[in-house]
Amino acid sequence: MTKADLIEKMAKDAKISKAAAGKALNSCLDGVKKGLKKKPNKVTLVGFGTFSRVRRKARKGRNPQTGKPIKIKARNVVKFKAGKALKDSI
Repeated sequence: MTKADLIEKMAKDAKISKAAAGKALNSCLDGVKKGLKKKPNKVTLVGFGTFSRVRRKARKGRNPQTGKPIKIKARNVVKFKAGKALKDSI
């Protein structure tokens, strides 16, 4: 399912225009992004799941083409843990 498909489904289910559904979805996604930037770096949607930001440490890796070792920088990544209702529905 693409973002456009999701907007279409939201518009149909809520009986609103696609433009309004698109604004609602964008607002929701922006809220998740902002929530991950603030402490405690976690956004929980009960029944759906939890998004959390974690720090991945710097590590060594290998260039797959040459086989030479390379350094991979530390960075923030987003983890998602599915909630019980989502797990049960699948």
